[in-house]
Amino acid sequence: METSGPSVSRRRRTVKKRWWGRLRQQWKLLGLFEIDQQHEFYSLTCMMKEGLYAAVQNTIDNPLPDELSEDDYNLEVTQIYKDFRMETYAGPVFASLRRSLGMTEKEYQQSLSSEGSYLQFISNSKSKADFFLTNDKRFFLKTQSKREVRFLLSNLRIYMEHLEKYPHSLLVKFLGVHRIKMAHQRMKYFIVMQSVFYPDDRITARYDIKGCEMSRWTDPAPEGSQIIVVLKDLNFEGQFIKLDQQCPWFLRQVEIDTAFLQTLNVLDYSLLLAHQPLHQDELSQTLSFATLIMRAKKSVNATSSPTHATLPSVPGVVTEEDSTPLSSELYSTQRHITDMHCGNDGTDIASFEEDEIEQTARVGAESADLQMFQAQNRRLLPNFKNPLHVIDGPEQRYFIGIIDIFTVYGFKKRLEHLWKRLRYPRQTFSTVSPPAYCHRLCQWVHDHTK
Repeated sequence: METSGPSVSRRRRTVKKRWWGRLRQQWKLLGLFEIDQQHEFYSLTCMMKEGLYAAVQNTIDNPLPDELSEDDYNLEVTQIYKDFRMETYAGPVFASLRRSLGMTEKEYQQSLSSEGSYLQFISNSKSKADFFLTNDKRFFLKTQSKREVRFLLSNLRIYMEHLEKYPHSLLVKFLGVHRIKMAHQRMKYFIVMQSVFYPDDRITARYDIKGCEMSRWTDPAPEGSQIIVVLKDLNFEGQFIKLDQQCPWFLRQVEIDTAFLQTLNVLDYSLLLAHQPLHQDELSQTLSFATLIMRAKKSVNATSSPTHATLPSVPGVVTEEDSTPLSSELYSTQRHITDMHCGNDGTDIASFEEDEIEQTARVGAESADLQMFQAQNRRLLPNFKNPLHVIDGPEQRYFIGIIDIFTVYGFKKRLEHLWKRLRYPRQTFSTVSPPAYCHRLCQWVHDHTK
């Protein structure tokens, strides 16, 4: 059988031309696009919606235990439908985490299975994964390999313990792990995550930071374009994350979270970063002493932990009427209290209303809670549905989170590290040992935050 000749060459050129055409079209379409009935993923996402609705309904119908057991971590629930089958892994564990984030099962269910179509996010990432967003952009759904899912489930307990120990962690919040099998197609594993960039209405720039130089530049979108491009380390050079009084908290939390990832022997994770300017009214607002006390208490006291229904909660979201910008740490509040008692700011204690004096006394009596607040590296949280990933600086609102924590430093990565050391002797690249990766990303954050 003839396998060479002009006809074969023409076919190869045609295939190559089509491939480049698809690639150019993909870059043109970079961003978010509605998955309508003509979309290749329409059937898949409709099945995801149906399966997720039933999976969450199962949690609603079966109240969570007071304390998670080993069986909850190993639980697999299978739902069988006409055209597909879906498995849900460790359902009670993720439901417990959602509850600790102040999220009701009904609102989670409504977001995942609303009538509005999912959105496809076409990124400039090298990952082969498919990315989807719920119609309200609150939750990310990402396909994962079997190995990555196994890694997450095998480390789920210590991940939950880390979030309990450090409730204001910047690590991405995994909210569900599932597997879907459609007729005559390969099964797909996917995870549900809280979107770091929510709400994204006014975000002006997005970055994926790894702390290195090799392949860390992305051409920005044309000026005035609606295309969403996630920029990289070299695009950020010459800029700073300006947090002012929030800076010490942020630096410390990055150190805590990356040290945890080092214990998992992982690398190649990213610090996601976005920013938007504060409104004029947000810039001009100042926090009253009473508001500082109230917000401090709301960030200390809470409703439930990720693993125990009776322990304090993670976020401590503030009420609608108290949604003023963030401007101080808890220990600044404590110092303010001490100064007033000593008369350092010229204030006469007798001039305070009785209820304010009682408030101050109560905070003084809760010194154990204050110590726990500092030990857990908590902060005063803004009034958002995504408060753990939102930090206000003097002029900008930042959205920050740590994502992509599945790359283990195994044999293949060690070989890749050795090869890159020879190939790129004067450049920094992402494939380094977990201790080196942790140190380098922390150093980048220190160098670019003030």
